[in-house]
Amino acid sequence: MLEQDRIIKINIEEEMKSSYIDYSMSVIVSRALPDVRDGFKPVHRRILFGMMGLGNTSDKPYKKSARVVGEVLGKYHPHGDSSVYGALVRMAQPWAMRYMLVDGQGNYGSVDGDSAAAMRYTECRLQKIGEEMMQDLDKETVDMQTNFDDSLLEPTVMPTRIPNLLVNGASGIAVGMASSIASFNLKEVCDTTIALIKNPAHVIADTLLAPDFVGGGYILYNKPELDKIYDTGRGSVRVRAKYTYDKKYNCIDVTEIPPTTTAEAIIDKIVELVKTNKVREISDIRDETDLTGLKITIDLKRGVHADDLMLRLYKMTPLEDSFSCNFNVLVDGKPKVYGV
Repeated sequence: MLEQDRIIKINIEEEMKSSYIDYSMSVIVSRALPDVRDGFKPVHRRILFGMMGLGNTSDKPYKKSARVVGEVLGKYHPHGDSSVYGALVRMAQPWAMRYMLVDGQGNYGSVDGDSAAAMRYTECRLQKIGEEMMQDLDKETVDMQTNFDDSLLEPTVMPTRIPNLLVNGASGIAVGMASSIASFNLKEVCDTTIALIKNPAHVIADTLLAPDFVGGGYILYNKPELDKIYDTGRGSVRVRAKYTYDKKYNCIDVTEIPPTTTAEAIIDKIVELVKTNKVREISDIRDETDLTGLKITIDLKRGVHADDLMLRLYKMTPLEDSFSCNFNVLVDGKPKVYGV
């Protein structure tokens, strides 16, 4: 065979276009967007399935996280170990998940962004609610597919009894699109589901009052905007931190903050305002977060009105922030924006 006969001539522009589309769809379907049916991305589905296969259930002793990661990598997930461990850690963080699916033991990071300990140091097992996501999986309730080397079967979707997509929310950045789904209260979601089954014309906002963020805080109620989110899946809600005034020590204790920020970011911004003399009423600020929960303490100077100061801080710091909703999910393997 001549050398020129082995060369296939292609149009570089068409090849780049075709290859990039294939790549972007792979990211969208296999990594970034959750499935509308169970609210999981493939990595979360494989972690839970792997843990169930190991017998790592809520009534058994904890297993080392590295054991679970190895099981998932070896059998189901054709990507790196950091992607598996990162997803496992998030499912065990009470500030990341409204209803945790994994029970973690050891250093699983902090709400301020501190990373978890290495997988060889931490331990984990399924939460009871995590097991509910796989109830009756062995009774041919869902379709199965072969893994990356066609040697084993894994579920294409979980037979979840719980509306995981709404109660735990989701976020992801794909190629050319993103997803940001707020979390909702489980009881309200169930009440709304039952009401819709009984009456398809039921008004969702009558039973599903507003998003229920894991970090707490107050939502500034805006019915037209919430109706827009419920109908179209797009919109934003304003969230304010929750605080109390301690008269004895003349200080403000912030105990709940918006889901889009951290205690560290809030403290840094307030310190900056004090240093530039834009806020003069504060004598000290510190992070007193401990095992009982988040707590930012702001010491006030004598004669300062706490509520007036907080109204100013809401405007000037992340103590008030907006959460943008974009309910972009996979429906039959294709991205689509849905309302609630």
